Amino acid sequence: MIDYKTPQEIEIMKQGGQILSEVLWEVMDALKSGVTEIELDTLAEKLIREKGGEPGFKRVKNYNHTICVSTNDVVVHGIPGNYVFKEGDVVGIDCGVFYKGFNTDMSETRRISGNKSKDEVDKFLEIGKHALNEAIKVAFVGNRIGHISKAIQDIVEGNGYSIVRSLIGHGVGRQLHEEPEVPGYLTGDINKTPVLKEGMTIAVEVIYNMGTKEVILDKDGWTIKTEDGKLAGLYERTIAITKEKAVILTP
Repeated sequence: MIDYKTPQEIEIMKQGGQILSEVLWEVMDALKSGVTEIELDTLAEKLIREKGGEPGFKRVKNYNHTICVSTNDVVVHGIPGNYVFKEGDVVGIDCGVFYKGFNTDMSETRRISGNKSKDEVDKFLEIGKHALNEAIKVAFVGNRIGHISKAIQDIVEGNGYSIVRSLIGHGVGRQLHEEPEVPGYLTGDINKTPVLKEGMTIAVEVIYNMGTKEVILDKDGWTIKTEDGKLAGLYERTIAITKEKAVILTP
């Protein structure tokens, strides 16, 4: 059952989303060669608590960290460890904030590189961010979840990359994961996917690989990696559906 939010509840989520956005961008700025994954995790928790929020991911059963770190072939749910980042690494940071009873969720991927000339990796990341932006543009009242899914799939697969089928976006709010499911791909009739209505709050996610769409679960029980060892990318924003257009709650 979809939990529709009141304007007042969306305002609370907007406040929490602003905290999350500020923190994630500070963490991304700290992502440099020589820094460790766990140092970013520690920084994220410190910043969230200083701003009056609570690390949303620490509320997930058996998960003890503030962020998930997707380094190179890690797709999602990477546990922050002692890995030292180096030039050329492609790193996705996923983070959540719990604020006044509501969750927001956001992720971004960046390459650590002093290389000034664009190459295939840069193109790969640009496509993922572009797909996210275009998907948000079609998230308005009267459209359907399938329009979001199709926008992501058309752009990512149209450029020769793969959408991961086993990992999808989701509703978000009182719980970190709520209905509806928001796949990054469309199967079947778009008109049979849920209608977007005012008050819906969803996390739109672009989860994609440079190579095959197939993924494997690491022995730690959390980390999901690409089956072929090629790069993965991850972009996510929490949005609210309003009468006019989507409001990005985690800008």
